[in-house]
Amino acid sequence: MTVPQATAEVFLTALRALPRKHRNEVLARIARDPDLRQDLLDLALVAGRRREPSRPFRQYLAEKRG
Repeated sequence: MTVPQATAEVFLTALRALPRKHRNEVLARIARDPDLRQDLLDLALVAGRRREPSRPFRQYLAEKRG
């Protein structure tokens, strides 16, 4: 396990151990922070599209240029 993974595990364990009211407060504060909220949205988007087929970046650029 990498250091970032271990750190994440510690934070998640602590978050899960909190009473629901406290956990909701932590999550609400994360959601109110614009940078953290955007990070979560980005991660959710990537996770949701992970199984989609990929394509070469140069192909994407060629299509964009039209």
